[in-house]
Amino acid sequence: MKESDMTDHRRLGRELELFVSDPLAGAGLPIWLPAGAAARHAVEEYVRELERRAGYRHVYSPPLGRRELFERSGHLSHFADDMFPPMRLGADDEFVLRPALCPHHALVFAARGRSYRELPLRVAEIGGMYRAERSGVLGGLSRVRAISLNDAHNFCALEQVGDEVREILRLIREAHAALGVRPAGFRLSLRGPGEKYVGDDAQWARAEELLRDALDGADFVEGPGEAAFYGPKIDIQVVDPAGRESTISTIQLDFDKPERFDLSYTDADGRRKRPVMVHRSLVGSLERLFAYLIEEHAGAFPAWYAPVQLVLLPVDDGQADAAVELARRAEAAGLRVEVDRGGSLGARVRDAARRRVPYAGVLGPREATAGAVALRLRDGRALDPRPVADALALIARVVATRSPDLLPES
Repeated sequence: MKESDMTDHRRLGRELELFVSDPLAGAGLPIWLPAGAAARHAVEEYVRELERRAGYRHVYSPPLGRRELFERSGHLSHFADDMFPPMRLGADDEFVLRPALCPHHALVFAARGRSYRELPLRVAEIGGMYRAERSGVLGGLSRVRAISLNDAHNFCALEQVGDEVREILRLIREAHAALGVRPAGFRLSLRGPGEKYVGDDAQWARAEELLRDALDGADFVEGPGEAAFYGPKIDIQVVDPAGRESTISTIQLDFDKPERFDLSYTDADGRRKRPVMVHRSLVGSLERLFAYLIEEHAGAFPAWYAPVQLVLLPVDDGQADAAVELARRAEAAGLRVEVDRGGSLGARVRDAARRRVPYAGVLGPREATAGAVALRLRDGRALDPRPVADALALIARVVATRSPDLLPES
């Protein structure tokens, strides 16, 4: 079997019980199982905390809206082939499953008057959007119809755009390092021929210049025809074990939406000015992200977002109470823990390794009496028995620092 087959996220998703695709639910609509949901929840919490520390304000917005919202945003005239048909609820009342979050975030900015003192205003959400993908292109988590997007829209004065894009690139690098994402490179996605683009040449030239400058000399390739219909973008690419390239993170400049939604702020002289809208995603959609992460790590996620971080293995029933008490202490320390009492010890150790659990804690009569545990790491290393408090502190330190290693640095 080829390595790419061994690490295919669809195969591993079934084996590790991360997600399931059921024909009854529909193609392109995977269901996250408890193990996959636990890993996803840990990543979502990390991303929200990273954004919060960077000055983002989180919102919730509905995954559908009135037809007029998407006529205003330009999606119905430029993106209709990728959208689900409108749903008619009355003679003059049609609703659309949104293909993007930016129209709702424009309404967040427009909710009240804005001052230059508020800029950049960073509005973030992990929100649902929908694409009417054809069945032939759907696959596992990598191409789906219901998308959970880590999205944000940063509303800036023109003179703030360069610094804002550089800060977003810094955040992307930080998130990628924590998750174990290995970017293959940058792509500057530009206009191509055709009539699908909006805005004038001067706006496009200015937006492209700002993105080139923000890359600060980094190596990149140009992608003519890969721009959004409203502006150029920086796409951060990854390559999976089968050699397929995809976009994992993106930064897009948009002069068009602020015009369409008549967005404005008051500058220091009391004049009304138009903001620039920066669309950005640190890690893209949760579905595509996990398709990549499952394959990149062959299911062995870094300990901080592993579905189960510690499995406890009492040698026999005499250590069952000690294992339950240790599990309680591990949960109180914020760890995801299970107790496995079924079958031989060897079989349970092998099962923990098969499930890619970072730590297996073995408790025999000696360990239970001494209040200790012997840790086995999923890479095959075995540590000498140590006090329970020390073992939990070791794991908690690796998790807290989001280390890619299973042992903390000395």
